[in-house]
Amino acid sequence: MKLFLKLKYVGTDFCGYQVQKDKRTVQGELTRAARELFSYECDVTGCSRTDSGVHANTFCVTVAKKGENDIITDIDVIKIPRAMSAHLPDDISVFEASLVDSDFHPRYDVKYKEYVYRIYNGNVRDPFEMNRSLYLPQTLSEDAIARMKEAAGHFVGQHDFSAFMAQGSQVESTVRNVVYADVAREGDIITFKVSADGFLYNMVRIMVGTLISVGLGKIQPSDIPEIILSGNRERAGMTAAAHGLYLNKVIY
Repeated sequence: MKLFLKLKYVGTDFCGYQVQKDKRTVQGELTRAARELFSYECDVTGCSRTDSGVHANTFCVTVAKKGENDIITDIDVIKIPRAMSAHLPDDISVFEASLVDSDFHPRYDVKYKEYVYRIYNGNVRDPFEMNRSLYLPQTLSEDAIARMKEAAGHFVGQHDFSAFMAQGSQVESTVRNVVYADVAREGDIITFKVSADGFLYNMVRIMVGTLISVGLGKIQPSDIPEIILSGNRERAGMTAAAHGLYLNKVIY
């Protein structure tokens, strides 16, 4: 059996999830914490490769003794979240732990992931939203939000999302199935929520940049299907900043 952990983290001071030499990463901190807790080297495998600055409300990993598919510990699994968190910095916290079969893979066994992107649309910058949302100073009206909501609906379904992928990405297939996509506003916060069976590199951030263009009247909601069909990255909007993006849910 492997150890399965759910955690959350603020990505501001991390160079993404995946281990990089001489850089602070989420995987690096988790690997160090697991070694300190279990007193042996561990393999820590994540459900995704979030970029530098991206946050997670829910991120899933498995932990096993290095080179093996099993965890060896006398610690009660119920106590592991608190025990593991004691070895982690303040910007990562483990909130749930369980045991899973040795052949379970936290990335390849995912059915759907849900991302949330937060836009702060107040009149002036809010220091408490710094690095936690994208600041958009142009006030968006209710009609603008309605257009963004309509545009987001066109993302739903199985499509080739080449136009919403960072140029130069190397993938076998650019077809993804988006289960739902929606835009909502509460106060000064505009939220884009999207769930799919997988995401291309920068896909959500490009979706957000495109929706912002819709809100500003530069792109019409009816243009979205044509942009998708074109497969042309230049037809879509900008790549929104990483610090507004959150991995929100992982469904197995």
